[in-house]
Amino acid sequence: MTINQLRYVIAIAKASSMSEASSKLYISQPALSASIAELEEEVGISIFERNNRGVKLTDDGAEFLVYAKQVVGQYSLMEDRYLAKEHLYDHFSVSAQHFDFAVQAFTDTVKHFGPDAYRFSIRETMTHEVLEHVRDRVSEIGIVSYSKDNRAVLVKLLREYKLDFQPLRVCDAYVYVWDNHEFAGRKEISLEELQDYPFISFEQNNESDFYLSEEALGNYSFSKMIKSSDRATSMELIAQLNGYSIGSGMLAGEDKKLKGLVAIRLKEEDPLTIGYLTRTGSELSEYAKYYIETLNQLSGNK
Repeated sequence: MTINQLRYVIAIAKASSMSEASSKLYISQPALSASIAELEEEVGISIFERNNRGVKLTDDGAEFLVYAKQVVGQYSLMEDRYLAKEHLYDHFSVSAQHFDFAVQAFTDTVKHFGPDAYRFSIRETMTHEVLEHVRDRVSEIGIVSYSKDNRAVLVKLLREYKLDFQPLRVCDAYVYVWDNHEFAGRKEISLEELQDYPFISFEQNNESDFYLSEEALGNYSFSKMIKSSDRATSMELIAQLNGYSIGSGMLAGEDKKLKGLVAIRLKEEDPLTIGYLTRTGSELSEYAKYYIETLNQLSGNK
């Protein structure tokens, strides 16, 4: 078993296609298939089930993938710190759901310290990946939210992953529309009034969509829905299709990309609790401490 084989497993699971994975890995498809076959023989399980539509993880493969991600994550951290003189650089990383204030706090942190040499990362991603990144030490801090519908599931995962959650703010649910939308001047609105417009939702991950949704009212039956994994794409969809998204109402004025958005309070009540994650018992870096301090300031939790 090699680190490259583990990386191959992760890439195939993400692509769900040997040909797509081989293209992204810059390896021929026969060589990739042979390497996975050797790995499966060595570990004594079938990691992937192959059919005419591509490949998918077996139950054993899904469990193997969890360990593979942890090992590859740890190996990448060791590469960053100890190989090719990477230990000469300062390191700090954050993973977050799609919150503007999380990005603002990150930029403030970089400006505050201004180190001579660094390797920093901020990843806007799906909820389950935020949890995994902090658990696997890919990121030092994670930013997530929960509503009453998915609180129990998130709390369970936090316990399993040995993560601590510190709330920053509890926010009412708001609708975001573009400033030329017919409802842009409203102070309050209901989802029923928005039923003719597409709801733009941040994509999560297959069957866990509802349980790990970062939006309030995750169990509401939307008649029109478009899923997007990218914040800029979501903004374009809202602007071009007169669509809307649901969030905390926290729009940081410093972000010019969000100048066209208007927040309208939802009549349906489903408060979002937003907070940050750390590994239980971890010793935080100076960057992380300052970042958390800035998060508290930006969220009004002083």
